[in-house]
Amino acid sequence: MSIATRTGDAGHTGLMYNRRVPKSHPRVEAYGSVDELNAALGLARAHASAAFIKDNLLLIQKDLVVLMGELATGVEDLPRYVKDGFELVTPTLTEKLDHLVAEVESQQVSFKDWATPGATVDSAALDVARTTCRRAERRVVTLHETGQLQNPEIIIYLNRLSDLLWLLARWVETQVAK
Repeated sequence: MSIATRTGDAGHTGLMYNRRVPKSHPRVEAYGSVDELNAALGLARAHASAAFIKDNLLLIQKDLVVLMGELATGVEDLPRYVKDGFELVTPTLTEKLDHLVAEVESQQVSFKDWATPGATVDSAALDVARTTCRRAERRVVTLHETGQLQNPEIIIYLNRLSDLLWLLARWVETQVAK
């Protein structure tokens, strides 16, 4: 089977459970933005020199697969999605980010005023991931505002992740300054 199925040639794509929607649909915008975030995190992980960053970004990328799966499922199909054994985004995922924020903050990360991305390749890649995360968050908020998102924990998770990515970029810069 080829990756080029031609099913999207007319501008439509498939959600979970074979529902077809336009590629411009807010749901596709939301999970597509999270997919971009996942790719940006992959780039940040590839450039990271610290195992601490690499290991944590990989764990976050795995959690984003859960998030994308939920976003790629229409509200009407969520009960089936859960019944089929797929995970939903829960406060537990956000709590993992909260613990990581606390761990990084305990390491006396230095920052003053507004950060200007680009001090290092590592931190710049994290800042690109952060801004990509904020765009994904805006797309998910749009889903929520239009009644197409049942789980507001996804918004909370993305908001916390953006904060964490900013903090990790500053952590990298602090490590270089030592």
